[in-house]
Amino acid sequence: MSPDKMRYQANQIATFFASQPEDEQIEGVADHINKFWDPRMRAKLFEISDESTEGLKPMVVAALEKINRPEKVGSAG
Repeated sequence: MSPDKMRYQANQIATFFASQPEDEQIEGVADHINKFWDPRMRAKLFEISDESTEGLKPMVVAALEKINRPEKVGSAG
């Protein structure tokens, strides 16, 4: 999936949760992504956001620390 499409989808989730009580917004975004995005999608989101958070809504950026980061596959420690 392209970086633009990933940003769009993450921002759409944030747009939905913007209508929720403020104290539930960031947790809601993170919970949704953790439940419904497979590890490859989450890995791609982190790949994009590690490079730059430009284009991501502040709510998505804040939720990143609550989103489960998949372990890198194939890295020899």
